[in-house]
Amino acid sequence: MLGKRRKKPDPPAVCAVIVAAGSSRRMGGENKLLLEIDGVPVLARTLSAFQKCAAIRDIVLVCREQDIMPYTELAKAFSIDKLCTVTRGGETRTESVLAGITAAPESAVLVAVHDGARPLISPDLIAHTIATLKGNIDCDGAVVAHPAVDTLKVVENGVIVGTPDRRVFWNAQTPQVFRAGIYRRAHASALSDGFMGTDDSSLIERLGGRVLVVEGKRDNIKLTVPEDYLMLAAAVRTMYMKGAEE
Repeated sequence: MLGKRRKKPDPPAVCAVIVAAGSSRRMGGENKLLLEIDGVPVLARTLSAFQKCAAIRDIVLVCREQDIMPYTELAKAFSIDKLCTVTRGGETRTESVLAGITAAPESAVLVAVHDGARPLISPDLIAHTIATLKGNIDCDGAVVAHPAVDTLKVVENGVIVGTPDRRVFWNAQTPQVFRAGIYRRAHASALSDGFMGTDDSSLIERLGGRVLVVEGKRDNIKLTVPEDYLMLAAAVRTMYMKGAEE
């Protein structure tokens, strides 16, 4: 009698934490996440990318109190059924991310933190970043970034004092994927010490954690100021034109 085939173990659960708790102050106060690009709101584009990524099991959305209901309705309208929680953010990005990972399911082994205002992220790049971390068991995180292309200058009191080698500089983007356990510990340590990182991986870096870089695309920009909207809209048009040609 043949033995029973062993069922393959389920892949590690990955929860996306979408940070959308900003005030859009630099956009003039208008809610930038509800701005439409070719008829689709910015936030809907972001959520849809994670919805389509097979590696993502759950989505937690972090936002302002007044946006909880509108964003919940938006997610329903665009069939984002992986959304498990919409929770209130904090006064700072670090506090908002902490709220998101606290709300993530306990089964989540990895968390993928992403800016709600980066709508051009692709499901393939999300999956590749997750796979990169899964394939490196001695690493604590993997960050999407793009090599610096401009010449960099070190300036003191308005005077250039150096020109560093730009090959060692990368522009950090999101998603940034981390092992859930160490990421929670890094946040607890930062909160205890009053440390406010400039991005998510800096919390793990300060504890000596090892974080990989995954090369992304230049058009994975964050909508921050009005000029960014024009670049995003142009990038979407280019994507459609390439799709039509293929």
